[in-house]
Amino acid sequence: MPYIAHTPEDQQAMLAAIGAASIEALFADIPASLRSPELDLPAGKSEDHVLRHLAQLAAKNSTDLISFLGAGFYDHAIPAAVDALAGRSEFVTAYTPYQAEASQGILQAIFEYQTAMARLMDMEVANASLYDGGTALYEAIMMAVRHTKRTRIVISECVNPIYRVMLKSYTTNLHLELVTIPQQEGVADLGALSAAINDATAAVIVQNPNFFGTVHDYTDLCATARKHGAVSILSVYPILQSVLRTPGAMGADVAVAEGQSLGLPLSFGGPYLGIMTCRKALVRQMPGRVVGRTVDANGKSGFVLTLQAREQHIRRDKATSNICSNQALCALRALIYVCLLGPEGLRRTAQISMERAHYASRRLEALPGVRIYNQGPFGNEFTVELPVRAYAIIDTLLAKNIVPGFPLGRYYPGLENHLLVACTEKTSRQDIGILAEYIGGAL
Repeated sequence: MPYIAHTPEDQQAMLAAIGAASIEALFADIPASLRSPELDLPAGKSEDHVLRHLAQLAAKNSTDLISFLGAGFYDHAIPAAVDALAGRSEFVTAYTPYQAEASQGILQAIFEYQTAMARLMDMEVANASLYDGGTALYEAIMMAVRHTKRTRIVISECVNPIYRVMLKSYTTNLHLELVTIPQQEGVADLGALSAAINDATAAVIVQNPNFFGTVHDYTDLCATARKHGAVSILSVYPILQSVLRTPGAMGADVAVAEGQSLGLPLSFGGPYLGIMTCRKALVRQMPGRVVGRTVDANGKSGFVLTLQAREQHIRRDKATSNICSNQALCALRALIYVCLLGPEGLRRTAQISMERAHYASRRLEALPGVRIYNQGPFGNEFTVELPVRAYAIIDTLLAKNIVPGFPLGRYYPGLENHLLVACTEKTSRQDIGILAEYIGGAL
């Protein structure tokens, strides 16, 4: 239905129908001090004027940059079919699109999204998505706290520092003990992490690849956590799960991820997608919703919201989470993306991204005074130690329309000369050559 503003004639007709002489007379019983002040809004503009104004604002953005910026969000190629299919009118709605009586199709899509994410992580269960990767990690912590009835959380310093800031903020008033284990040359200190786990620990949190790009095998750490009755939580990069040892194979209890790389554009920071999977034993601690498949009284297949332990459905103090949106459209894009690429396409995307990153590392390592910081294998992202401040390189290269990476000194004191460099399948060898040439010239 189109939106049609009330005309003065419409307003007079409505006032006449209720017996009020004017708008002022209608609200006469409300003291003037309690009324909303007049909004100082400019006069309306024509469609053409608005389009030109927005185009002028958009032109202030730099859209032709060569970017090596990752740090949790990656510029992967998105097949045009993702936009075409996810943009169909039956999927784009402001209303909650998963009411069983309204849309079996949306419920089936969410069910298939859950199936795809569980298979990608090699885990037993997935929920119907969360806001973003940081939110998913926080919700995983709360799952562990409820499951173990403990409050000690052990977390590696190699976990995305933005996520760690989020966790600290979210848990400020929850009386949890957050124990951070320092990183060692871009590598998670597995010995210190294991030693920090005791019988009071609710969860241990690690990331793969970690924030410095280093790849780990956390199998022994997950076993140690289980031995002490703690929950092991892995935050992962979903694209690389097609080539790396999966959270399920490592024995993780919960695996979470930022789903932006699965068919969602960068879009100035969102909306993004929080992926959450776990072992079946923890499914009743999962936040949000889980869609299940069943049969009706006539034996016909149908899809229903099976688990939704939210305050809307049960007593507030029994709710696992107050999270309300299931990010259905973002989850649908992720499902379409993984279905279009398939297992082979995901592997090829991961392999090309990693090949480009390793080529870039060799080019940069050949520059005088530059050292690769990672003391272990890495995927599509790596850390370089420069002989100068990273911000100096960034400022120099930004003037040439190149974003060389993420400055680690922003979150890791003492690493002001360190730069996190990311590549994807969209990164060409020519781009890498330009990066190496300009950094070499700036040293």
